[in-house]
Amino acid sequence: MSVPAVPANFFAGLECPRCGAWLDGQSLVGTCACGSPLLARYRLEEAATALPREALAAREPTLWRYHEMLPDPGAHRICLGEGFTPLLPAVTLGDELGLSRLYLKDEALNPTGSFKARGMATAVSMAKALGATRLALPSAGNAGSAAAAYGARAGLAVDLFLPESTPVPFRLEAEVTGARVHLIPGSIADCGAALRKRTAGFGWFDLSTLREPYRLEGKKTMGYEIAEQMGWQLPDVVVYPTGGGTGLIGMWKAFAEMEALGWTTAARPRMVSVQAEGCAPIVRAFERGEETAAPWEDPRTEASGLRVPSAIGDFLILRAIRESGGTAVAVSDAEMRAGIRRIGRTEGCVTAPEGGATVAAVQRLLACGWIRPDDRVVLFLTGTGLKYLESLTG
Repeated sequence: MSVPAVPANFFAGLECPRCGAWLDGQSLVGTCACGSPLLARYRLEEAATALPREALAAREPTLWRYHEMLPDPGAHRICLGEGFTPLLPAVTLGDELGLSRLYLKDEALNPTGSFKARGMATAVSMAKALGATRLALPSAGNAGSAAAAYGARAGLAVDLFLPESTPVPFRLEAEVTGARVHLIPGSIADCGAALRKRTAGFGWFDLSTLREPYRLEGKKTMGYEIAEQMGWQLPDVVVYPTGGGTGLIGMWKAFAEMEALGWTTAARPRMVSVQAEGCAPIVRAFERGEETAAPWEDPRTEASGLRVPSAIGDFLILRAIRESGGTAVAVSDAEMRAGIRRIGRTEGCVTAPEGGATVAAVQRLLACGWIRPDDRVVLFLTGTGLKYLESLTG
């Protein structure tokens, strides 16, 4: 008797988490009419009976191994080998910190050197499939590099709006892969404003963080991966450096999906959002008990990915932190640099300042008892430190 084929995917459509509006996802779309990001939804009940987690075992080691739980770009799927990055037991670092079960999820092994490759793989694939011919986005660095690379692979023109303070390696990387770079005074928020002022007449599709629904779907695969790499046992704590917050929102979404699929049964992790002291809108809003985060005035930090003064998905970030029983922590640039060196010295990973920030956050949470010595803790090293040479010298 033949075994019934598993459907190509279980994508059902797009839902607004704020007003409940529903779209079929069959055309290019940005945000909901109410201004909220849109979230991809799946036929989870059907998938739970048709898609056993054992089906993943022999698949390619990329994020597309979870293709049934991703939007389907058909023949326009783009892959540069993104996803299924190492989950490394950090024994020496854990011993120093006083943690018996510490892990590093090293996203530097992705194409273009960061976790941003995940979101651009799915977003650019879907933009191509749905008819986009030109792409644009503001970026603090890594997202722009990834968009340029995946845009080149897809044959789509890419315009990037980068702060003038963006480290030179990010700009050069984007230019080498064919993007047109616009340097803008100020922060990524100013870059976004500049992009939207010029949108009319240019015919580009805006790939800004959470202003289209599919970057988040690529990022959520970080949650699927740590579950699979831990034998479908979830960690107790996930420590994640948060700028626009797509990764944190995406992983929280992934944990809910896997629970509905019957792939995981343990309690979901407590989510820790880490920001820079010089740009911490989520931390401030969390501490005040607010549901949204007011923009941060004069953002300052050498961690480009954390220099995000205002996130369109702020309410989703805060919701995930609170629903998980998590917390939010701000650390200094000096602490980030110390974290970079500590990770490098103990575990051999050269990480960006954002990764260094997770070590500082864990130290603080251990000291106050929020993290216990026997908790299973995953730190996300979101990108390579080789693009931040100035952070490696202090």
